[in-house]
Amino acid sequence: MTGTPAPFTADDYQARMERAARAAADAGLAGVLVAPGPDLVWLTGYAPPAATERLTLLVLAAGQAPVLVVPTLEAPDAEKAAGAPALTLRDWTDGKDPYATTAPLLDASGRFGVSDNAWALHLLGLQKALPGTSYVSLTEGLPMLRAVKDTAELERLTAAGAAADATYEEILKVSFAGRRESEVAGDLADLLRRFGHSQVDFTVVGSGPNGANPHHEAGERVIENGDMVVLDFGGLKHGYGSDTSRTVHVGEPSAEERRVHDVVRGAQEAAFRAVRPGIACQDVDRVARAHITEAGYGDRFIHRTGHGIGVTTHEPPYMIEGEEQPLVPGMCFSVEPGIYLPGRLGVRIEDIVTVTEDGGRRLNNTSREMAVVH
Repeated sequence: MTGTPAPFTADDYQARMERAARAAADAGLAGVLVAPGPDLVWLTGYAPPAATERLTLLVLAAGQAPVLVVPTLEAPDAEKAAGAPALTLRDWTDGKDPYATTAPLLDASGRFGVSDNAWALHLLGLQKALPGTSYVSLTEGLPMLRAVKDTAELERLTAAGAAADATYEEILKVSFAGRRESEVAGDLADLLRRFGHSQVDFTVVGSGPNGANPHHEAGERVIENGDMVVLDFGGLKHGYGSDTSRTVHVGEPSAEERRVHDVVRGAQEAAFRAVRPGIACQDVDRVARAHITEAGYGDRFIHRTGHGIGVTTHEPPYMIEGEEQPLVPGMCFSVEPGIYLPGRLGVRIEDIVTVTEDGGRRLNNTSREMAVVH
């Protein structure tokens, strides 16, 4: 996809809200309550101008028209949202009880799915107004709500992946030795923005022993010749996420360093080849873990194999032991095994993968061979 994609329409958002209401009913829930955050953006296109203590809540229930409860002073912004024509706005003014406005919209004895980032203040207010209600987080109650992407979403994710790939190709041209990790991280952020990202979420640069910390914050360590360097970076382009990892080496690597990298590359390839509709998420993790364990590094693979991605860079589904959710065409997630040797080095290789009708397709396509940088 080239250029800016066509924006989502009110019909797109209406379909999403209807899907969410049906999914809630199928899960035995009375409805879905959505606070400001990624779920609200995905369902309505509305992002309140700033975090606020004033109640903003989307109420969805099967057989009921969607209603967005908003503070009166923010109603004009809500009315401009792309999904606004598909819902009813119910506003409340300062000095009034927002829970009294919201309570009539809810089944007084219902169990509701609530977006994970809802304020405790608001949830407790609803419970006080409707003591017969109960609540479950959306990650627990409807974990797959945003997991299966449609064609337009896949196009955006593909474009974000291509931008991350272009970033990696460019970062290979810069100098590593003698520069601080933070400087290379700054280069990564600049490149992501150059290739169309509106938001940079992370730029991990873990050099030498720092690479053994999977979520190392790029710091003031000066990268040295002989270092293995883990690069993990991503953010949002056209509202959808990128996330890729490659591990490079400053100067020629040792035989052991090559072996560790080859083991991780083999695990990543095996896990990718395991992707197909119907297998459980945990099976992707098991394949990667078995490959690394067989090579003798099982206890040094210390995180899950992957996470979903969409309007956020980390979301369900998760490729982890115990997750029995079967893969479905349209799901998108990372495949990112790693090996971490404390005090010495780390290696991680990561692609975003989408499930197709008969397998998987990578959204990151740069070389997974270990690049030698200077």
